[in-house]
Amino acid sequence: MDRQQISRLAHAHHPIAAPLDDDSVRRLLAQAVPGDGARVLDLGCGGAEWLLRALAGHPRLTAEGVDVSASALDHARGAAARLGVADRLTLHHEDAARFAAPHGFDLVLCVGSTHAFGGLPATLAAAREHLAPGGRVLVGDGFWEREPSPEAVESLGDLDDLPTTLDRVVADGWTPVGGHISTRRELDDYEWAWTGALAAWALDHPADPDRAQALETATAHRDGWLRGYRDCLGFLCLVLRPTDT
Repeated sequence: MDRQQISRLAHAHHPIAAPLDDDSVRRLLAQAVPGDGARVLDLGCGGAEWLLRALAGHPRLTAEGVDVSASALDHARGAAARLGVADRLTLHHEDAARFAAPHGFDLVLCVGSTHAFGGLPATLAAAREHLAPGGRVLVGDGFWEREPSPEAVESLGDLDDLPTTLDRVVADGWTPVGGHISTRRELDDYEWAWTGALAAWALDHPADPDRAQALETATAHRDGWLRGYRDCLGFLCLVLRPTDT
């Protein structure tokens, strides 16, 4: 069972694939989508849940998503067909860091996928390259709420605290015009959904050769969360505009 398959199964009960509830997603899209006729890009879209919700709420919006997971994109195509928005959604099976488009976008998203670029600064640099004049970026990434343990840093990387994260974003030429800090409930709900969906799949498929790996992965993830980073990790979404336009 590869990483992409594990991710697909683990996000079965939480398709937004980030520690945000439905109301938070709705409010962020309301802040970020600049108008009904906007052109939107999601870098590292997974199952394209952000794009599907934006398309459903804006009948003239068009969207493109980029991801390395063929199975996630297949899921997105099926969901788009069921919602009746497939004609306004284009999906690209490639590395988001290498994606190039012949036009700019009014909104560029990357929520929970900054690892595809090597972190938040590189993600924002890539988003800027795709941004049309007057456009916005919606980005989501982790930060340290309090001093992390060495195990948490090893697991999640070298994050900053919240004020330092904002300072670096502003220093890089961006102005926040909206945002959301995930609540403890959102963070916990996401982790329970991730580990629970993967474990439930394993229990529902006792004869599957990947059953043991799925259970082991769910257990290891739950242990890393509860013992490693639950008390120190936060998640921040920002709606940004370039400071100098």
